Amino acid sequence: MFKVTPNPPAPRKDLLFTVSPDVHIEALLANASEDLLSISSIAADLADDVEGSRRSVALALSRMSDGVYLLVERVLDHLESPETRQSQVKV
Repeated sequence: MFKVTPNPPAPRKDLLFTVSPDVHIEALLANASEDLLSISSIAADLADDVEGSRRSVALALSRMSDGVYLLVERVLDHLESPETRQSQVKV
C-alpha cells in the first residue's frame, strides 16, 4: 500500500511546550508582547500588596518586563515599516 502523505515527525518527549513552525513571526511577537504586559501588570499589582525587599523585587520584575515589551514592540514596528515590507516582496 502506498501512502500519499508521510507520517508526521514523532514528538520529542523531552519538551513540555513547543511552538508550531508555521506560525508567522509577527504573531509570535504580538503574543510575546501581550504576555509581557500581563507579567508587568501582575508584578505591579503584587508590589502593591507586599513591602520591603519583596516590593523591590516585584517592581523590578515589572520594570524589566516593561523594558522587554518595548524591545518587542520596536521589532514589530520594524517588521511593519514600509521599507521592511518592500524588502520582503520578491521581484
